[in-house]
Parts: sequence; structure tokens; C-alpha cells
Amino acid sequence: MASDVSAFERKPLSSSSEPSSREDVLSSQADAQLRAEIRLLGRILGDTVRDQEGDDVFDLVESIRQASIRFHRDEDIGARHELEAMLDGRSIAETVRIVRAFSYFSHLANIAEDQNHIRQTRNQSGAGLATAATTLAGTVERAREAGFSAKQLRDFFDGALVSPVLTAHPTEVRRKSTIDREMDIAALLEERDRTQMTAEELADNDEQLRRCVLTLWQTNLLRRTKLTVLDEVQNGLSFYDYTFLKQLPRLLNLLEDRLGADEDGKELASFLKMGSWIGGDRDGNPFVTADVLRGTLQMQCERVLNFYLQELQKLYGELSLAVDLVDVTEELQALIERSPSVSAHRGREPYRRAVHGVYSRLKATAGVFGVRTGGRAGGEAAPYESVEALRGDLDIINRSLIENGSHVIARGRLRRLRRAVDCFGFHLASLDLRQNSAVHERTIAELFEAVAPGTNYLDRSEDERCALLVRELHTARSLISPFASYGEETSGELAVLRMAAEAHARFGRQCIPQSIVSMSEGVSDLLEIAVLLKEVGLIDPNGVSHINLVPLFETIEDLRNCAGIMDRALSLPEYRRLVDRPRRPSGGDARLFRQQQGWWVRHLGLGIVQGGNQPR
Repeated sequence: MASDVSAFERKPLSSSSEPSSREDVLSSQADAQLRAEIRLLGRILGDTVRDQEGDDVFDLVESIRQASIRFHRDEDIGARHELEAMLDGRSIAETVRIVRAFSYFSHLANIAEDQNHIRQTRNQSGAGLATAATTLAGTVERAREAGFSAKQLRDFFDGALVSPVLTAHPTEVRRKSTIDREMDIAALLEERDRTQMTAEELADNDEQLRRCVLTLWQTNLLRRTKLTVLDEVQNGLSFYDYTFLKQLPRLLNLLEDRLGADEDGKELASFLKMGSWIGGDRDGNPFVTADVLRGTLQMQCERVLNFYLQELQKLYGELSLAVDLVDVTEELQALIERSPSVSAHRGREPYRRAVHGVYSRLKATAGVFGVRTGGRAGGEAAPYESVEALRGDLDIINRSLIENGSHVIARGRLRRLRRAVDCFGFHLASLDLRQNSAVHERTIAELFEAVAPGTNYLDRSEDERCALLVRELHTARSLISPFASYGEETSGELAVLRMAAEAHARFGRQCIPQSIVSMSEGVSDLLEIAVLLKEVGLIDPNGVSHINLVPLFETIEDLRNCAGIMDRALSLPEYRRLVDRPRRPSGGDARLFRQQQGWWVRHLGLGIVQGGNQPR
């Protein structure tokens, strides 16, 4: 824990004793700083262990560390015997202290390594050494060198969808409290790295680091109780505060700037949008119920609406432009006239009045959704009927600023907020439903047996099942009987799907875009979920599904058979209607569409989805 961190040191970048290039010089400097930061954090942790646990525990941990380095670095067999002697026969309490010390050292070293990666990227970019593999600018330049124009890239992004998906992984057992302190430590290291600090500021930074490390040491690293699904949702949402809410809009705006202005003034499509399985993945998790699905969507809505409201409050503070110094457009004036009254002190500040109106309407929208909000109260205003209406009002403010000489102001917080509304809507992230095909199979069997005893769906062949399901898709009457009593599993599945239909009505179809069928083995697995979606109103009268049907082929045998399964599915007019869209691309775009569809059939990242939208 003291100063020797040989086990963590990098190998030299070059075989020569001197760095061979400017890039090597920068990397060597960054690596030297990394070693210094690991020593700093190790020293602080060592001091914490000594202060909290005593010299005996510190000396034991230090002896184990030094013997481990000798064994790892020098293949010292004697060091191995020393380790065995030190570790054998320790009490549980002593073992826990040792494990905690080395676990925290590993966490702290990882934080320093993450900061070093950021440092090297910045250094390379500042020195003009960044490559297409490491920077957005380099990637765009490489595309241009390959012959793609800015217009072609913009057209590509118009039809693209990139959707990182968060899921609750069983190996992620760290507490949010621990993650928060680790984020604080990373911020303090970055402050040391990027700021010319006085002696007093450096001492204060050291004390804050010691405070964070001590808090970590006195906090349970792991949870003592099992998380509920909504706890997992809450943990997943914390990453939006750390990263996604601010960084996704920033990334898209940066790409738009790299591509240059569109000749028609069209903005880059917001093709990067978040997805999640947390709260919608029911495969093997009986705790994901309709109530959990409802709670998940509500929590997501609350997180994003509060973010918008906070940004609008900041925007209100920034847009102090006076009516006798700037002009406004007629549509902005109309927006102001629809806005609630503001303080007399703001009466001659048109943009603040407009932002106040947007804030008030969004506050009313939060009330309709039952979302708890902080911040100041809004005036009396009608809620937004859709996220597009919110974006429309922000666009009015944006156009007025640009047309009246304030383009630089429009490119600030307002631009990022407009992009965020595009990316996150009122739902924050698209939530995927996922269930095992066997559950759908049993649910369908029970529904059929209730209305037509003796159907014996489970005993039928694959062809017989498909024929029965296709007939059901053509049937106008409901398969669900209000007079029948269903088992717990079937009732639960129907409740979840009804909740999905309700969510579509509240937030729009993008809130739940697809239903993933795990362990898909045949065409009937796709038709079963289609019938269930029809029963809750998620398939329209034309036979088009409002939710993508996504087969997940998981076993080796199913992967070998999947191309044939999809061929048979696509040969059915009923299935083609389920995944169809009214508009299809033409010309070269149509060829690309068919190539993309063929690629997904062959590789089956997640199977076939609606209208050419790419699966994740």
C-alpha cells in the first residue's frame, strides 16, 4: 500500500531506452503520471487502513502485498511459501480485512487507469496524434477519405439507429453509494490533472481524497440484502445522471459540427438513443410484473422530465435578452402571448417569458404523468400533448434567436436541450419486453382451452400450431374470455402486455419498441406472441404489429436452423404484414434494405424486426 506498485506498471512502449516518437513521449509521460496517482491513492488507502484497523493489520497487508509482488514479478517460490504461511489459518475477521484492503486498492487503481486513458486521449488529440480508432473527428475524416460525402453520411444517419442497452447484470453487486464515491475520486484526480493548483488547493484536494477513501472504507462494499427489480431500475437510472443525459446530446452535436452545415439547414438525425431491459426482461424473472413495468416507466419519465425542467430553469437564467436590444420573430411573440404572466421585472425579456411558458407547460405535463418535480412552480398552462409539441416550442425559440443575430446563444444550452428531447422523449429509454417462448406457449394453450376445450394446443405439431395461430390472427373476436379464470402465469403475462398497450397510449410507441422471444425454436414462437399482442390491441386492423417481434435463437441447433425458420415465417403473408411498414425505400436504398435484412437473417443478432429497423 506504500510506494511500490511494480505489479501495476506498464511495459515500455518501445524496446529502446528513449521514446521513439512524439506519441511515445506523450504515452510515457501519461504512464508516469498514472504510476504517481496509483502511489498517491495507495498511500492514502494505506494510511486509512493503519488509522482504522491498527498497525498490525496494516503491516500484515503490506507484507502480503510485497510477497505477492515478488511472487508475481520474480516467480519467487520462497515468496509463495511466505504467502501461504501468512494466509493459512487466518480468522474470518482478519481475512475480511485483508480482502477489503486489496479490493479497494484494485478499485482505486482502476479509477486511476480510467483517468489515464482519458488523459492519453486528450494529449493525443491536442498534439494532432489522434486516430480514427480513438476520436470522432478521425472517424469522420476516414469516412471522407473513403469517398463518402457529408450528405451521404447525413442520409445514412437519417435511417440509422444505435441503441446501447442497459441490463441488470447479476455480477454487478456494488452499491450506488460506492460508485458515487468512486466518481468523486475520479473527479478529484481530474482536477489535479487539469488545473494549476496552489499549495492550499492541492492540500484541500488531498484532504477530499482522504475523506472519500475513508468513506469507502467505512461503507459496506457489497449489499447485504437482495435488490428488488425497481431497485435495479433506480441503479440503472443513476448512470443517466453521470453520463447519458448530457453526453449523448453533446456527442450528436459534435458529430453534426464535424459533418458541417447541411445545405438545406437540416439538422443531423438523433440516431443515438438509449434502450433498457431493466424492468421489462421477464425471462426467468417472475418479479417483473405489470406493476413493475408501470413503475419502471414512471421512474424513467420522472428522471427525464426533471432533467428538462432543471435545464429550462438554467436556460431561463441565461436568456436575459432585452426587448429594446433584440428583435423576435412573430411565432415567438405568439408563443409569449400564450405563456403565463411573469414578474414585472421580466416583462421586457421576451426569451425568458417564452421559456417560462415552456417550463409551465412541462410542469403541467409532469402532473398529468403523476411525476414528482422539484424546482420553482410554473404558471397556469396546458400540458403538452406530445413530446413533439415540446420540441416545437423549443424550435420556435431557437429560430427566433438565429434569425435575430443570436446564433451563438442558440448553440449553447438550448441546442443541447433540443437534442436531449429528441434522444429521450418523455420516456427516457426504450424498454424491451423479453419472455421465454415456453411461457408464451403455455399462455396460448390456456387461452385456447378456455374458449375451445379439447384444442390440446401443446400436443399439436408445429404445422398445426401455425395454422391455428394464423386463423386466430384473422379472427375479429377476442380469444380472451371475460368469463374464464386463468392461472397465475397466464394472468401475469396478459397484465404485462396490457400494461405495454397502456404505455404506448401514454408515452408513444417508442417507449416499448419490441418484444424479444427467448429460446425461439420455430415459426409458432413468433405467431404466439403476435396473437397475444393482438389480444391487447397492439396489432392494428391491417395486421401490423405496434411492437417489433424479435426472435432470439440461443442454442447451437436453433442457430443452425434459424435461416430456415425465418424463411418459413416470411413466406406467410400474415407474418409479413406483422413486420411490414406502409412505406418502403426505393432504388439503391431498397437494395441496401434487402442487404441489411439478409444480413440479419444470416447473422441473427436478434432476428427480424419491423420495417428494416435494426435490432440491437
